[in-house]
Amino acid sequence: MLGDFIIRCLILILGYAYPGFECYKTVENNRVSNEELRFWCQYWIIVAFFTVLEKFGDVVMGWLPLYGEMKLALFIYLWYPKTKGTGYVYNALLRPYVSSHEHDFDKKFQEWRARAWELAIFYWQNCTELGQSTFLQVLDFLAAQSKRFSGKTSRNKKKDGKGPAPSAPPLPEIRAAVFENYENNLLGRKNK
Repeated sequence: MLGDFIIRCLILILGYAYPGFECYKTVENNRVSNEELRFWCQYWIIVAFFTVLEKFGDVVMGWLPLYGEMKLALFIYLWYPKTKGTGYVYNALLRPYVSSHEHDFDKKFQEWRARAWELAIFYWQNCTELGQSTFLQVLDFLAAQSKRFSGKTSRNKKKDGKGPAPSAPPLPEIRAAVFENYENNLLGRKNK
């Protein structure tokens, strides 16, 4: 347990923090070479792909002994100045695969974006309907409490002696009219 925690901390430090700082120094250097920027961009592209694949790979391969240590070694191999494995991994493995499937990736990302937008709109509509319903229920509750308390006082009695005067308009009828108006507006928008 403690070893796993230490490995995760080392991966964060040596896989993300140190390369991030080196990338920062490269970008802030007044005389930045194109090769250095290319190296760090390739590194972060590989790390991004590795992070996505890792979420699935951890489930399948996480039980292997020294799995965390192998991930740490991969990160160090990618940026270490003597090995600079980023160039090899990018040019030999990642670039050919992504180049051949680039159109498929673009299409999937566009589909996911459209689905995410539809899902966000769906949840927004459900949340607003729930909020409206809850708000009207609170108003009903407050009106009922108001009627209950107003019935105990003698000053709210009608002059003809038939009981207390209503302190609020009949909310169930108003709520039904509001919902009917909302549904008519919604149907009108869909038909346009």
